[in-house]
Amino acid sequence: MLFLENLQSELETYRPKIKELGEVFDIENSKERILELQEKAAEPGFWDDQETSQKVLQETRALEGRIEKYNKLKTSFEDIEVMIEMAAEENDDGMIAEIEEELKSLAQAVDDLTLASLLTGEYDKSNAIINFHAGAGGTEAQDWCEMLFRMYSRWGEAHGFNVKTLDYLEGGDAGMKSASVIVEGENAYGYLKSESGIHRLVRISPFDSSGSRHTSFAAIDVMPEIDDSIEVEIRPEDIEMQVYRSSGAGGQHINKTSSAVRLIHKPTGIVCACQTQRSQFQNRDYAMKMLKAKLIEIKERENLERIEDIKGVQKEIAWGAQIRSYVFMPYTLVKDHRTGYETANVGAVMDGDLDGFINAYLKSLSLGNLNDEDKRV
Repeated sequence: MLFLENLQSELETYRPKIKELGEVFDIENSKERILELQEKAAEPGFWDDQETSQKVLQETRALEGRIEKYNKLKTSFEDIEVMIEMAAEENDDGMIAEIEEELKSLAQAVDDLTLASLLTGEYDKSNAIINFHAGAGGTEAQDWCEMLFRMYSRWGEAHGFNVKTLDYLEGGDAGMKSASVIVEGENAYGYLKSESGIHRLVRISPFDSSGSRHTSFAAIDVMPEIDDSIEVEIRPEDIEMQVYRSSGAGGQHINKTSSAVRLIHKPTGIVCACQTQRSQFQNRDYAMKMLKAKLIEIKERENLERIEDIKGVQKEIAWGAQIRSYVFMPYTLVKDHRTGYETANVGAVMDGDLDGFINAYLKSLSLGNLNDEDKRV
């Protein structure tokens, strides 16, 4: 049957791709590494050092997840091969639709794993810290900022990441002025690094009784969570520490004592805050970790030799700097201005469907299609 032969030919195009992915992810050595980690976890006193034990468990889960995805890919390929053979032997055209559907799923799985293989940056495998900042415009911008907060939370949850709020400053009448979250899981930063920048919204304002169209802006800042083993020298006199009482929309994150901590790095003006830990000391430690991560991210991005060379230059959260536009009216469109990727399904995007944008960015990055400013995201 000619059609089945065509399907077999299409399937064969994935054989070398799957083999290459096995080599890229070093599957055999990964299996050996898992055995080493499991032996380490079985040693007496392993659980006494919580920090080390958590790192071992995190690496083990990451390697096991990678192997599981690769094995599913191989199994899917073999299952489709068997289905084509059965359909040919039994001369059964009724299986063609199912084979086509399985081939489509295989193609998507290969694409997903291929994109994951592009995440080879020094911090790509790290957890990601996302900071949200409302632009000028009061309630409009604060509402938009909270919409983005929800969008990224939905994306993280849909992909099996653990999303935890670190800081939340609610708006006056609606929305929020700023927030920080940590997205925990393998490659969280590698995927989310594409989202740093200004996000622009165009819609009919729900806060304007005249029904006029408004444009709002919010800034997203993404940085990797830095391992404690990485030393960053920050002079104590360069840090201003403020303490305040935790607060949050709808009573979330509220603490009756002033345990929340805000750190201001005087030379650069960078502000990092945390209010969700149990004590002021824990909040300060987490805020300091965020500050170190931000300083390292800027240092690497701007190719500087020393942390001290960083200048406190901040982009205005306004026109001309946006990386993506979300248009609700007079038509529906979400467009990334760096890659040109766009979709008219605004509702799905706001519910966390960001894979198209993230994948387009990673592909453009690997092909060198982004200009220098875009690569510094």
